[in-house]
Parts: sequence; structure tokens; C-alpha cells
Amino acid sequence: MANDRWTGSSTPYIESGGGDAWKEEAAQRGRSGTQRILSANEEPAPRDVAEALALEAGALVVTRQRLILLDEQPIEIARSHWPISVARGTALAGTGKIRGGAATFLAGLGYEPGTVTEDIRTRPPRREEAEILQLTDNREWVLTLTRAVSTPGGHPYEVSVMVSPGRVGRLHYSMKVD
Repeated sequence: MANDRWTGSSTPYIESGGGDAWKEEAAQRGRSGTQRILSANEEPAPRDVAEALALEAGALVVTRQRLILLDEQPIEIARSHWPISVARGTALAGTGKIRGGAATFLAGLGYEPGTVTEDIRTRPPRREEAEILQLTDNREWVLTLTRAVSTPGGHPYEVSVMVSPGRVGRLHYSMKVD
């Protein structure tokens, strides 16, 4: 993803039945895309996550953190958060691979996307992020993409925060206007 010819799209990551969307996206470009689960636990939701999930500040959520790799090089830290009522006791709360991917698993629980909002920002990396992403230039910033997903009825059920080196490439969005 470190060149401007790589155009990313969020669609495969929110649709069910897609399997490992990252592995497939990388393979389409002749590359190897993998991920490692770093942790999965219950923790108090960060303020912005609680707000996006329509939860009280500090409410417990299930958080799953993954390291995304391209050709075995770390390129993204992804943290997904779900309300306890959605994820407690499910595969989302574990460190094992989820057959068919999280979107397919959530669809099986009755959670299909209706509205998706994404917020993109840049900032200096936190020390832990710089270490995990192997950032060697202390002047390099990171790009954060925060995605909130709600059901067609407006019930929020997932917030993901992805952190990548600022040199990630390009993000591309398209919309169909009805």
C-alpha cells in the first residue's frame, strides 16, 4: 500500500460473504496480505467509540486488535469494538480466526450494515504504534480511519479504528446517488 497506484475501498470489509477481504485485495495485486490477532478482550470503550456506539462513557466493549501485514511487513493496526450485547461470548471476543470474516459472522447474528460512516485524520503516532508499525522516521505521521457501522434501522454495532503509516497510498470512495 505504499505507492499511489494502490487504491483502497471499504466495501469488501463491511459486506458479508467476502471471506478474508485483505488477503484477496493483496492477492489481486500479486502481493501477500495477512493479519495477526494481537489481543481480544473486554475493556472500557474510548470516549469516541462509546459515543459512536451510543453507549455511556466507559461502558465495556469487546475489543479485538489485529496487526495487518503486506508481504510480512506491518502496515496497519486495526482495532474493532463491539457492544458487549453483540460480541460477549462469541468468536469476536476470541483470538482465533473467524471463519468467513467478522462481517459474515456479524451477518449471521443479524447485524447487516445499513449506514457506514468513516472519519479520516492524521496525527503523530503513539509510541506503541510507532514500534508495532516499525516507523523509523520520527517525523512520519499516521493516518487513522475510524469506521462506524449501523444497521438499516440505525442501531450502531461496530466501530473500527485503523492506524497506518501516512505513506499508505490513497483511499478511494465512491457513492451511488439514488
